[in-house]
Amino acid sequence: MQGLMKLAGIIPHTVEIEPGTVMSFWVPSETIKKSGKNKEINKQKPKKPVVVLVHGFAAEGIVTWQFQVGALTSKYSVYVPDLLFFGGSTTDSSDRSPAFQAECLVKGLGKLGVDKCTVVGFSYGGMVAFKMAELYPNLVESLVVSGSILAMTDSISNETLNRLGFSSSSELLLPSSVKGLKALLSVAAHKRLWFPDCLHKDFLEVMFTNRKERAELLEALVISNKDPTIPNLTQRIHLLWGEKDQIFNLDLAHNMKGQLGEKVTLKDIKKGGHLVHLERPCVYNRCLKEFLASLQPVGAQQ
Repeated sequence: MQGLMKLAGIIPHTVEIEPGTVMSFWVPSETIKKSGKNKEINKQKPKKPVVVLVHGFAAEGIVTWQFQVGALTSKYSVYVPDLLFFGGSTTDSSDRSPAFQAECLVKGLGKLGVDKCTVVGFSYGGMVAFKMAELYPNLVESLVVSGSILAMTDSISNETLNRLGFSSSSELLLPSSVKGLKALLSVAAHKRLWFPDCLHKDFLEVMFTNRKERAELLEALVISNKDPTIPNLTQRIHLLWGEKDQIFNLDLAHNMKGQLGEKVTLKDIKKGGHLVHLERPCVYNRCLKEFLASLQPVGAQQ
């Protein structure tokens, strides 16, 4: 998969956000130039409109967005971060909030020369994307969100877990057995995804590291029903949803559209579940590219 990313024109790069905190990114290869005997790194500003792809909870960046990167890099400078405690991203801070993830991601993008972008967030990454848009409106010009909500209130959390038959978010999203991983995939995908058990085992070992810290991330997600406030987001927002999403169903997307106002559009994709970007990548990519093209001035769409 890493070879495919490099063919698509993005390469891995690690950014120190602050002492004790580092984030891994896949960045456009033309923005990282090594020169001289010491191979000093010179960072170049991206030359195309920037799209930042923010992953969900069950897999790191390039696994989540493997079918989207190649579809976007001809017209866009694509950045794929790993959030803290995913991939090679770590912190010694005790802050586990989505706001801290957003803050670190924004600092990382700043160090990479990004000053304007569209953020595409999936599931947990969607909540981080909403925080980025709320806290850093000068950076985030527009949002695309799939299978996510503004904030995980205790009532939405309890209703979702009860409906799906899980006792906790960790039981659902941090499986420790092949059986648990299959249960997660069965609710995340509309059509059953079949893999041999050896691949399930590999996925568990590779993708579900930092379990203690990730459990803390899940705990920090849930807020009281008394606390949620609807942020006044000024960006254009496109909700791109799997029609059969069992985790965050289409009703939640419609409710969110009503809460956020006139700048929000909603598109649902038939025969797609929570993992719609992996299940129906061609349709998802077409819808995503149509929205991205609508953001550019007419003359820039050539």
